[in-house]
Amino acid sequence: MIRFFSQVGLYFLLLKKVFSKPEKPIVYYKQTMREFVYLGLTSVGIITIISFFMGAVITLQTAYNTENPIYPKYLIGLGCRDSMILEFSSTIAALILAGKVGSNIASELGTMRVSEQIDALEIMGVNSASYLILPKIIATVLFNPVLNLISIIVGIFGGGIAGTLAGVLTPENFIYGIQYAFIPYYIVYSLIKTVFFAFIITSVSSFQGYYVEGGSLEVGRASTKAVVYSSVLILLFNVILTQLLLS
Repeated sequence: MIRFFSQVGLYFLLLKKVFSKPEKPIVYYKQTMREFVYLGLTSVGIITIISFFMGAVITLQTAYNTENPIYPKYLIGLGCRDSMILEFSSTIAALILAGKVGSNIASELGTMRVSEQIDALEIMGVNSASYLILPKIIATVLFNPVLNLISIIVGIFGGGIAGTLAGVLTPENFIYGIQYAFIPYYIVYSLIKTVFFAFIITSVSSFQGYYVEGGSLEVGRASTKAVVYSSVLILLFNVILTQLLLS
C-alpha cells in the first residue's frame, strides 16, 4: 500500500514537472510536430482496419440476434451507429492505442533512461520531463479525437458494407437507421472520453518509461506495465465518465 501511494505521488510530481513553462517554445513546437507523425499518423492504418471489422461484426451480430419480424430492419443500422459512437470508437480504440502507442512511449523513454540520455539532458540544464513528455501528451490529446472520428466513420461504413453483402438488410434500411433519432451530444461524449483516454495512455506510459531502473529487461517490463496500467485506468474512467456525462 505504501508503495502504491509512493508511485501515485511520484506520478503527480512528474506531471508537475511536465507542465512547467517551456523554455524554448519553438523547440517544443518542432518536437510536437514530430510526435504528431510518430504517435498519430502512424496509428491511422490500424484504427481504420480494426474499426471497419468492428462495425461489420456489430451489424451482423445485431442482425442475427434480432431476427424477430416485429423489429424493423433499420434498427440494425441504428445499433451499429450508437455502438460505434458510444463505446467502440472511443474505448476499444483507446485500448488498442494503449498497446501500440503506450508501449512505444515506455520503450523509448526507458531506453533513453538506461542509456543515460535523460541524465545527459538534465546535466545540460534541460527539463527532460517537459521536453520529452509534454509534446507526446499534446500530440495524442489533439490527434486521438481525429482518430476517434475516423473510427466512427469507417466503422459505420464497414457495418453498411457487411450488412448489405450478407443480405441482412438493404442499404436504404441501413442509411435510414444511422439517421434515425440521432443525438449529436453522443459525438461530444465520445470525443471527451477520447481526450481523457489519450492523456491516460501518454502520461502513464511516460511515467513507466521515465523511471525505469536497470537494463533492457526492465525496459520490456516497463512497456508491459504501461499497457496493463493504461488499460485498467481506461476501463475505470470509462465507467466514471459514462456516469458523469450520460446520467
